[in-house]
Amino acid sequence: MRKIILMMSMSLDGYIEGPGRDIGWHLVDEELHRHFNEELRAMGGMLNGRVIYELMADFWPTADQDPDTPEWMAEFAGIWRDIPKYVYSRTLDRADLGWNSVLVRDVVPSEVAALKAAPGGDLTLGGADLAASFLRHDLVDAYRIYVHPVRIGRGTPLFPPFAGSAPLRLAGTRAFGNGVVLLSYERP
Repeated sequence: MRKIILMMSMSLDGYIEGPGRDIGWHLVDEELHRHFNEELRAMGGMLNGRVIYELMADFWPTADQDPDTPEWMAEFAGIWRDIPKYVYSRTLDRADLGWNSVLVRDVVPSEVAALKAAPGGDLTLGGADLAASFLRHDLVDAYRIYVHPVRIGRGTPLFPPFAGSAPLRLAGTRAFGNGVVLLSYERP
C-alpha cells in the first residue's frame, strides 16, 4: 500500500512560510533541488492544496523553456508536469487545472484510503491547510521535514496544535551543504 508522506520545508522555529506567504528564506540550492528531483521522481503523485498548486503552476509548467534555467530546475519542470497531482480546493474550477491534475473538493478518509490502495509510488503531501486536515484525520504515514537554518519568528506553523501525542520512529537524517537538515520519520 502506498504511503502518504508529508514533505515540507520549515524554519528552525517551525514555520513553513512567513507573513504574506513569504518563502524567500527557503535555501534551495542545486544540491537540495537535485534531491527534490530524485524524491519526486519516485513518487506516485502529489496531494496539494490550492495555494501551493497555484504557486507551482505559476512557474513550473514552462520553466524549462527558458534557456537561462539551470538543468536541474528544467528537470524538475518536467517531473512536476508529468506527476499526477490531486489538488484539494473548494474554490477552483476544473477549467483552472492542467498538467495531469485532478480536482478534489474535500479530504474524505475513505477516498484517501482508495487512493493509497491504488497502484503506484507513495504520495507526497504539501500545503499547510491540507496537511492540517490530513493530520486531523490521522492520514499521514511518514514525514520528510526539511529544516532550514533560519528563525523567522512568525508565520504559518507546520503543525497545528492538537491534544495528545503521536509517537514516531526516526527513519533517517541528512544534512545538506547549505545547512538544511532533512528529518525523516515514520509511524512505529
